[in-house]
Amino acid sequence: MIAGMTSAASTLILVVTAGGRNPQILINALHARFNNVTILLEEPESKSVFLKRRIRKLGLVTALGQFATMVASKFGKRFTEKRGAEIVGQYDVDDSENPTVPVIAIASINTPSAIGHIRTINPAVVFLVSCRMLSASTLSAMPCPVINFHAGINPHYRGLMGGYWARVENDEANFGATVHLVDAGVDTGDILYQSRMTPSKNDTIHTYPLLQTAASTDIAIRAVEDALSGNLKPLPANGNSRQWYHPPIWAWLWNGFSRGIW
Repeated sequence: MIAGMTSAASTLILVVTAGGRNPQILINALHARFNNVTILLEEPESKSVFLKRRIRKLGLVTALGQFATMVASKFGKRFTEKRGAEIVGQYDVDDSENPTVPVIAIASINTPSAIGHIRTINPAVVFLVSCRMLSASTLSAMPCPVINFHAGINPHYRGLMGGYWARVENDEANFGATVHLVDAGVDTGDILYQSRMTPSKNDTIHTYPLLQTAASTDIAIRAVEDALSGNLKPLPANGNSRQWYHPPIWAWLWNGFSRGIW
């Protein structure tokens, strides 16, 4: 189906996610605006699968360094709850689970079962947030536009930790989020909307994605509105393009202690 076209019989918004606080904010914002929302909830990917993939792609040392950052940052997350609550209050968003939104549990979006659910549901738009990358066969099976929320400004900060890397690169003008169409690449699809915000000195790798999400519910809503009305107007993702990952532990500690960027 051509981007911008929707099924005449459907107005349903299908959100695909592995769950979590930040996706819940977007789910609640979409549900408050449109009501007709269903969730396909993926099982989280195992750490062993994640680590093996990173080792194949980046090498053993870098992959282990990134994994160490993930472990350390998860431990430190408990110390950022005050700032997290401030962000939720500042942007008046809701991060609580909503029992009125239907949830369908799936192992992965890239399974015949998931595709079967999608064909049965027949959504007008599929909205991705914090889920697995769609395989080529899954993407080709989608019956409607597929939109992704990315916590980073594309194409400069594709992949992971876009806000963190914008700060490390002295590029806070590109601290923000992107809503884009999904193609076969990693956050390489044409851009629908972007939003930019200024992080607080109290923000860290734990709260950057929360800030980017909470400040960007409006662009998620606008993109879905455009999809439902058949009025998507994507723009090419021009500019310097790079895929980023978690910082390895030594880089994270160095930037934290020497520059105050945690």
